[in-house]
Amino acid sequence: MDTIVVGAAIVDGDGRLLAAQRAEPPELAGGWELPGGKVDPGEDEYTALLRECQEELGVVIKVGDRVGGDWPLNGGYVLRVWLAEIVGGSLEAREHLELRWLSDGELYDVPWLPADLPIVRAVQKALNEG
Repeated sequence: MDTIVVGAAIVDGDGRLLAAQRAEPPELAGGWELPGGKVDPGEDEYTALLRECQEELGVVIKVGDRVGGDWPLNGGYVLRVWLAEIVGGSLEAREHLELRWLSDGELYDVPWLPADLPIVRAVQKALNEG
């Protein structure tokens, strides 16, 4: 069975998407991703998403619609992503090198990790349709 990883496509009131630059592991460091992480044993996906955003970013999020289905990752992982908005806390890069808000025209100004690129396209499509 695949290990579930959850991701948050955090969007602000101006329709900008939050991108996070990986600090580790070395083979992924410097690449950009959507924040999130693994679902812990006994934890549901929703709780994991809230926990990861609190731990990594210092924020409380409101979870919205799911983006696509299961996104396959290397090593037997599968990523599930939801749209989200920040409703509390103070945004900070606790586990990432940098955080950046990207407008629609800036979405591809950062080198997204290959696994995140199709998700970013799906998020962009969802935002443009919404």
